[in-house]
Amino acid sequence: GDAAATRRQSQRARAMSFKNEVVIDCRGHLLGRMCSIIAKEILNGKHIVCTRTEDINMSGSLYRAKLKYANFRRKHTNSNPRHGPFHQRAPSKILWRTVRGMVPHKTPRGAAALDRLKCFEGVPHPYDRKKRMVIPQALKVLRLKPERRVCKLGDLSKEFGWKHQDLIKRLEDQRKVKSEAFHKKKTAAKRARQEAMKTVKVSAEDKKILESAGFA
Repeated sequence: GDAAATRRQSQRARAMSFKNEVVIDCRGHLLGRMCSIIAKEILNGKHIVCTRTEDINMSGSLYRAKLKYANFRRKHTNSNPRHGPFHQRAPSKILWRTVRGMVPHKTPRGAAALDRLKCFEGVPHPYDRKKRMVIPQALKVLRLKPERRVCKLGDLSKEFGWKHQDLIKRLEDQRKVKSEAFHKKKTAAKRARQEAMKTVKVSAEDKKILESAGFA
């Protein structure tokens, strides 16, 4: 009825943003909470890119996460393990599979939704120049008590055979140096502009035009 329609509208209003593609910086997010929000968004038609998946947090110690993953890894087709289930080792693939479990991926709608999701370790080229978002409902600092144990997805992956942790760290260190330089340049330009705005002289008639356009 009307109540259900209103609820659906409010859920849509709570959606991430009106941008078609949202880039998420996954650092410091909790795996399950983040995946459930991502799953909902891609089913609603949003294109989502997840970066820095190696820095995703999981609640519980690394020892506990290793026990859970080892238990999962034991499950395979007895007669021929190559038939699956497949146990992904890379953080981006673990994230992708977690989202897949929250999406009806065997239907065309679910398969199309999963095609809208991209996951990466680190921040590869086009996305290092784009605005990256966080999901407040899934942030570890807002959701877990500080004394609780957490571990990183990258550390779990490394324990089970992911070979690129050192490579990703090196690339990330390079990116952060570039990013810092860009940020300093941007803030300097912004400050210079603000100073110029203060000292600029505008004639009375120009001022009127600016005021009518809402710039004064």
